[in-house]
Amino acid sequence: MNVSDAMTPRSDLVVVEIPGSRNDVLEYIQEYGFSSVPVVKDVDGEEVYRGLVSRDDLIEQPDEDQLALLMREVPTIGADAAIGDAAATMAAEDSRRLPVVDGDSLVGILTVTDVVRAIARGEIDGDTEVGGLATSAVNATYTETPLPVAEREIGLANVPYAVVLDDDAGLAGILTEVDVLAVARVVEGEASTGDSIAEQDSEWSWEGIKATGARYLPTRNVELPVGATRHFMTEDLVTVSGARTAKEVAQELISNDIEQVPLVNGTDLDGIVRDVDLLEGL
Repeated sequence: MNVSDAMTPRSDLVVVEIPGSRNDVLEYIQEYGFSSVPVVKDVDGEEVYRGLVSRDDLIEQPDEDQLALLMREVPTIGADAAIGDAAATMAAEDSRRLPVVDGDSLVGILTVTDVVRAIARGEIDGDTEVGGLATSAVNATYTETPLPVAEREIGLANVPYAVVLDDDAGLAGILTEVDVLAVARVVEGEASTGDSIAEQDSEWSWEGIKATGARYLPTRNVELPVGATRHFMTEDLVTVSGARTAKEVAQELISNDIEQVPLVNGTDLDGIVRDVDLLEGL
């Protein structure tokens, strides 16, 4: 199976153009549930691929508004490459998506979800038991934690989720980046640059220049509701045991439109199985 068999072609992609702002990306992520948006630029009438902006970038850089500074370079791949090679690149580079390019042109995008979908369909190997693929370290938060604090926990842990625990430390739900961005709002404010003009007696000033006071520049930030995490988490948890195969778990992920499931042993939480973990089984 080649990348071209599983990728989303350019004709079906939503892209944003340079110059642009974080609002352009946030709108698509919130409205369509995208995890990332490719960035392109018009060069002499030709569309040239420039990079990607993901929901991670929006969360990690809340003060940045310019699209050109929000986007990042990620590994790319050709349409004729084997999907197993693409999965290996994703796992090695810790990248959730690979732009598919032909020269400077964007011809499609291959995501972790595309690979997981191929596993779920049995098009590539999915016989590995997930007990050996799961991550034992689990990021967690509390049901009453204010959402902005829970978002910071997710960001500092560098994972896209937090398992939510109740008063008895039992599983109450899960909070994901998707849940956070669904209620995020971009707000404008003012930031002072300080007394940025030299005083008359400063050594580096020239004659006739005097301070005129602080200057203010418009800034943007992401505002989140301050309610408890329980109001924003997903309560209906899908869980799996370690004996389930990668194919079976892939089917759960795709059918429930989720990226990770808690790994349980009876009522005990043993770990987390993320979609990227299934790539390791290939």
